[in-house]
Amino acid sequence: MSARTKARKRALDILFSADVRGDEVSVVLAAAAQRAAGEPSREASWLYARDIVDGIIDHSDEIDEQITTHSRDWRIERMPAVDRALLRIGTWEILFNDEVPTAVAIDEAVELAKELSTEDSGAFVHGVLARIDRAR
Repeated sequence: MSARTKARKRALDILFSADVRGDEVSVVLAAAAQRAAGEPSREASWLYARDIVDGIIDHSDEIDEQITTHSRDWRIERMPAVDRALLRIGTWEILFNDEVPTAVAIDEAVELAKELSTEDSGAFVHGVLARIDRAR
C-alpha cells in the first residue's frame, strides 16, 4: 500500500472521527499530530494526511458546495459519514491538488468506499466525484 493511500486512510479517520463525535476537525487533527510525532516510521503518510485535512479545512465551504451540487438530490447531512469524508477528500484532491491525477483521486475514494462503507457507496462516490471533475 502506497504512502498516499495510507495518508488518505489517516485523513479519513480524522474527518470521520470529528464528524461522528461532533468535534472540530482542527481539534481532532491536533490530537492526531501529537500521536504522529511518536511515529517517525509513518511520517510520509502523516504529512500527506495533514495536507489533505488542512486543505479540507481551508476550502470546506467550496468543497461541500461542490458535493451538494453534484450529489443529485442527496443532502450532505444525509450521506453516511464515511461517504461524506471520502467525498471531501476526493473533491479536495480533484480541485486543489494538482499533484494527484483525477483518475487516481476518484479510484482511491471509490476503493475506500467499497471497503469501508455501504454496498452502494462505491458507485455513489464515483458518480459524485466524476460529475465534480466534469464540471470544473
